[in-house]
Amino acid sequence: MAFKSGFVNIVGNPNVGKSTLLNELVGEKLSIITSKAQTTRHRILGIVNGEEFQIIFSDTPGIVKPVYKLHESMMKFVRSAFTDADIILYVTDVIETYDKNAHFIEKLTKAGAPVIVVINKTDLSRPEALELLIAEWNTHVPKAAVIPISAKTKFNVPQLLDMILEKLPEGPAYYPVDSLTDKPERFFVTEIVREKIFLNYQQEIPYSCEVVIDSFKEADDMVRINAIIHVMRESQKGILIGHKGEMLKKVGTQARIDIEKFLGKKVYIGLQVKVAVDWRNNEKILKRFGY
Repeated sequence: MAFKSGFVNIVGNPNVGKSTLLNELVGEKLSIITSKAQTTRHRILGIVNGEEFQIIFSDTPGIVKPVYKLHESMMKFVRSAFTDADIILYVTDVIETYDKNAHFIEKLTKAGAPVIVVINKTDLSRPEALELLIAEWNTHVPKAAVIPISAKTKFNVPQLLDMILEKLPEGPAYYPVDSLTDKPERFFVTEIVREKIFLNYQQEIPYSCEVVIDSFKEADDMVRINAIIHVMRESQKGILIGHKGEMLKKVGTQARIDIEKFLGKKVYIGLQVKVAVDWRNNEKILKRFGY
């Protein structure tokens, strides 16, 4: 059998389970997951290697109408997912309707690459309702394959992988066979810290934060990391730090535990909080942050 390879790009609205699906397909936690919308800000590759294939999955931010320049940058990641896709996975769920982003659905019908509509969260639906939903998607994106899954319970995820392999084109491996992702370890450290911020703070605080690695020093027995959490206002800095630094210490402890699991080493992590005024609308700062 000829070797198959290709880019399978995951797109969809916020909170439909794109990141959970990527992690399940890759078998590793690459994308952070919270119940809040817009958790994913970057395009993250997860590489699955087999004897006769290499699949490069790409998780993208949820589709939003830009309010800040940060959103505009995030949507560039989504648009680029259409230009280099060998297969497009459009992830929806049993709650949202097909017309939530009608203009985006129109793009799906005109896509040059094969499209698979993935209806996630089937564990929250009844069989009769799911059948009607599948029929709706078949009507509105007639060229697409439609598959119901539950990334949480792993229902139909192996079948989805088989469907992807059927549609994957022949080609060479694009990455070394032991590669898991294209992102460096530092990136995942910042994402882990950011996840803990999303989990521990409410309202605007998680959306106002960006994490940047200041130093990353590896030794035989330990990795020493210093990270800076940038916020937009002085008042947010106080909330993030908390009374006597207790909240920031909690974030650091939770992050250290997960970073140690990820790196397989003991970790020291120091966190600082700095104000970068209105960084979400500052192109120069956004570029420095990797957007």
